[in-house]
Amino acid sequence: MVGLAAAIANAFRRILLAEVPTMAVEKVFVYNNTSIVQDEILAHRLGLIPIRADPRLFEYRNQGDEEGTEIDTLQFQLKIKCSRNPQAAKESSDPNELYFNHKVYSKHMTWVPLGNQTDLFPDADFRPVHDDILIALLRPGQEIDVLMHCVKGIGKDHAKFSPVATASYRLLPDITLLQPIEDEAAEMLQKCFSPGVIEIQNIKGKKVARVANARLDTFSREVFRHEGLKNLVRLARVRNHYIFSVESTGILPPDVLVSEAIKILMGKCQRFLNELDSVPME
Repeated sequence: MVGLAAAIANAFRRILLAEVPTMAVEKVFVYNNTSIVQDEILAHRLGLIPIRADPRLFEYRNQGDEEGTEIDTLQFQLKIKCSRNPQAAKESSDPNELYFNHKVYSKHMTWVPLGNQTDLFPDADFRPVHDDILIALLRPGQEIDVLMHCVKGIGKDHAKFSPVATASYRLLPDITLLQPIEDEAAEMLQKCFSPGVIEIQNIKGKKVARVANARLDTFSREVFRHEGLKNLVRLARVRNHYIFSVESTGILPPDVLVSEAIKILMGKCQRFLNELDSVPME
């Protein structure tokens, strides 16, 4: 983002963290849980599993609505039981060989359509973002049988609804060489910065340093440790050039998250303008 005030850039960051909606497990109905994981801990772990479901397809659930409908709720089932492997070698001590279903993964969560969701979403593949999230460990005879309701929410209400693992920005580095730096000094300068920032050109038989890509710099300030270089380089930042890093949890791609954040900020601005228009002027 270029040419914006810092407040606007920070608004985008905060909206990405806390106000772009997603679907997450909100209610867990425990029918049977004989594992060593308590019901409350199990429900908490299930709530933090990111669900691959486009939140734009669903509505927010009404306050006080316990049941949920096909337009505001996704239902998942987790039903698994551990048993012994009769074919396992007697001298074996490896749980992977001794038991069946002793590790409960997110891949064991299956979507159970509510109402007419099969017709509403004929091509849908609602499931956890990752199949290998470990939920619990079981031993023979232990089982888990739960039903989960996923609803639409925002990170402001609970972190499980946050669509990003991290969203941050930094200012574009501005590196200026105050005078020509050649030969051994050029090679030393190149080592002071991240790879790709400084390149060395061969000009008339001399190695001459130039700034190739300042954006790759991490501002380590290593150059100021060298007496022969610290007065030859000026480090600064472009005050209105922001480089964003948006790491999605996998529910929606980062570019979609950014566009949704822009829509939310535009909606906030429009509501504010509407409020101003509704206030009578004296």
